[in-house]
Amino acid sequence: MSHPLRFPFIFITAFALTLTVTEPAFSQTPKTVFVEDLTWTELRDQIQAGKTTVIIPIGGTEQSGPDVALGKHNVRVKVLSQRIAQGLGNALVAPVIAYVPEGSYAPPSSHMRFPGTITVPDDVFEKTLVSAANSFTVHGFRNVVFLGDHGSYQNDIKRAVAQLNRSWAGSAARAFVPPEYYGASSDGYAQILRQHGYRDDEIGTHAGLADTSLLLAVAPQMVRQERLRSGPKPGLADGVYGGDPRRSSAELGQLGVDAIVSRTVDAVRKDTAGR
Repeated sequence: MSHPLRFPFIFITAFALTLTVTEPAFSQTPKTVFVEDLTWTELRDQIQAGKTTVIIPIGGTEQSGPDVALGKHNVRVKVLSQRIAQGLGNALVAPVIAYVPEGSYAPPSSHMRFPGTITVPDDVFEKTLVSAANSFTVHGFRNVVFLGDHGSYQNDIKRAVAQLNRSWAGSAARAFVPPEYYGASSDGYAQILRQHGYRDDEIGTHAGLADTSLLLAVAPQMVRQERLRSGPKPGLADGVYGGDPRRSSAELGQLGVDAIVSRTVDAVRKDTAGR
């Protein structure tokens, strides 16, 4: 006859073994380069272990034509920053700055003429960048790298970087805005597309073939592809500037992604060498 305590004892023993086996898994630091996915102690330990470069990705919430979601820049810069940080090996990625200058709202100008675009004043934007950078250096980061995915605020970033480096003179901290990132995603990528036989009136400067292909390569769910392929060529009234996105593809976008990542990794390594 079975002992009355046998099965409870087996159950308790098995449960204890399960806890013993699984407990270390819960204590492991996640394999991520995103600061927001770490606890403060995990972040502290990674900084102490040598991850002293932080990338601050800057996106923007704006219209990109009728077939591309408003968060294009935010998603794109996050994915590209992740791959750049992984390529560097000693970098982590800050949360994306999604509120950026996009024109005035009284009266609406530029992309603010389209619903969903969000704008902030230039001085507020620059102060946000400076405050974020100072926050990271307080906690041990030495290299602060700004990657801006949108063209309109590039000069704002440069002013913030100049201000930071003046204030950090004599310290171990340094701010950078590598021109290779935006250069590779705009003129550099357009040149790649020309070499593959695409015309400037397709490539465009905003929401055209270049812009849309890059997004298809990193976040295809953000492009309304069926409507894009079957609809008429969009124009200025639709929010598409000087291009035609209908022949966009993830394969074309990957050419741009590879160029942006490799050129930016090389640039950041050069800028931070010996630091």
